Amino acid sequence: MSEPRELKGDWWTAPAEADDGRTILVTGRRDVARFRSNPRYSIRIELTWSYEGNAEGMPDRATSELMEQVQDALAAEFDRDPVAVLTGIYTGAGERNWVFYTTSTHIFGRKLNEVLAPFPLLPISVYAENDPRWGEYDEMSECEIHLD
Repeated sequence: MSEPRELKGDWWTAPAEADDGRTILVTGRRDVARFRSNPRYSIRIELTWSYEGNAEGMPDRATSELMEQVQDALAAEFDRDPVAVLTGIYTGAGERNWVFYTTSTHIFGRKLNEVLAPFPLLPISVYAENDPRWGEYDEMSECEIHLD
């Protein structure tokens, strides 16, 4: 099994608290200005992978490794063809959520199916919403810890 590839871009990770009090690790991307300033990246897509977590709500090792493989495949595809940009990753409370902003749900869906084809059937749901002001991104960015 290969090591997870480093995500391109400038990323941060910080803990947050789920509604039930468990910890969620929030990972956000800082260097999104070129995407955010382009009005075509106005659709937010959230991929949610539900899993049976441990007492802290985190995935077991095998699930975590498979999630990293999926994440690596998604990142590689959208680095190669930036029809979407990965802006946030949430892990905890029995879910991993990947947040993308995209120019097209149709193209994103086609690429998602291509990327996931080699994997076994995964418990992933897809949600899309118009978010031209990047409201979710701004909310997520409030979790970043600044050490100035």
